[in-house]
Amino acid sequence: MSAYLPSLLGGMLIGLSAAMLLLLNGRIAGISGIVAGLIQRGPIATANAAFVAGLVLGPVLYRFWIGEWPIMRIHGSLLLLAAAGLLVGFGTRMGSGCTSGHGIAGLARLSPRSIVAVATFLVTGIATVSLMRWGGLP
Repeated sequence: MSAYLPSLLGGMLIGLSAAMLLLLNGRIAGISGIVAGLIQRGPIATANAAFVAGLVLGPVLYRFWIGEWPIMRIHGSLLLLAAAGLLVGFGTRMGSGCTSGHGIAGLARLSPRSIVAVATFLVTGIATVSLMRWGGLP
């Protein structure tokens, strides 16, 4: 069980932050929209910057409390990662939101659009991993 504890706590913190943003600011915690909103001016841009700073500082706080950096392994070439990032960005714009907005906030609100989006994310992810493994890619 202790191996799953950091993931469980991380998920709880993500849910808590999404709930707090919705309850306190009336805004959905969609990271793609928050990051895109960084170029605006005014109080919304300040709130967006504070939210993104919290995301960036998360691993730093983890190291402070746990004493080591979180373990993260990424297998794949830089070209593959760049292509994946571009496709995720394209899908985020096409789907009017990202996994955090649809998967966390949207599902919690039983949004039909978010249910369809998350189902699409899952099916596409499963198909991609299956094709990559079939093709011998990591």
